[in-house]
Amino acid sequence: MRIGIDLGGTNIAAGLVDENGKIIKKLSTPTLAERSFEEIAADMASLAKRLVSEAGHRMSDIKSLGAGSPGAIDSESGTVLYAGNLGWTNAPLRAELERLTGLPSNIENDANAAAYGEYTAHGGDIKDFILITLGTGIGGGIIIDGKIYRGFNGAGAELGHNTLIFGGERCNCGKRGCWEVYGSVSGLINQTKAAIKENPNSLMARLGDERGTVDGRTAFDAAKAGDEAARAVVARYLEYVADGICSLVNIFEPEALLIGGGISKEGDYLLDPIKKYCEANWFCKTIRQTRLGIARLGNDAGIIGAALSENQ
Repeated sequence: MRIGIDLGGTNIAAGLVDENGKIIKKLSTPTLAERSFEEIAADMASLAKRLVSEAGHRMSDIKSLGAGSPGAIDSESGTVLYAGNLGWTNAPLRAELERLTGLPSNIENDANAAAYGEYTAHGGDIKDFILITLGTGIGGGIIIDGKIYRGFNGAGAELGHNTLIFGGERCNCGKRGCWEVYGSVSGLINQTKAAIKENPNSLMARLGDERGTVDGRTAFDAAKAGDEAARAVVARYLEYVADGICSLVNIFEPEALLIGGGISKEGDYLLDPIKKYCEANWFCKTIRQTRLGIARLGNDAGIIGAALSENQ
């Protein structure tokens, strides 16, 4: 068995994972990200030990520990080079976890870990694979020939920061026109709010008022109920998402590309228009095409991928 830890800005989630990539038991604890590196690492180690104990095992039963962390990661040294949301620079996470748990440990970027988790869910029969996650931003990871692609300093595969619209809206990264600005759930919410201002009598507006907030479901729920203004928002948003996917497929031509994040729960209502757009617009139309689908593992992908990425 292995331990996988998904370190997020809000919660630390840990799972005991068997050799088949199945989670046997999970636990979580608040990250409290304003704390020091040492305090957070201590909580990660404590959670791992509690997980093993509550599952009725001993630490000697565990082969290894893997952790997925935000930021640029030097996976060879196990160092978090930079994680802005945590305030970490050159944090020796692997050494600290090994000291506290006694387990050989591996550190991976959290998005890469999630991508590797989804990759393993396919049984390893796909060699070239991409996962994108649509959330507050656009994250994801790339698998090439069965191996995680990291870039030369661990900060590669920042998929959301491809330019979608030159000179477009400013992104949080400082650049203008990033795919993330338009294709993330944050982008969808902004687009929904703008449409509500222009259509104050729409169902979107009523749903926002009734729920007390405009979120990633507002436009989709109203569109499904027949609201024309909402349908226009959803159609445009899905074109933004699909156009970014086309670029990734044209560059990497993976065998499969899966879409994750909370909005992926929209299923075929999300996926079918994206497939239609991509099939009409990606470069190679006369040969086998990349298979587009919905990610399977949800929030467990990071735990499973971190646990199994030992040899990556």
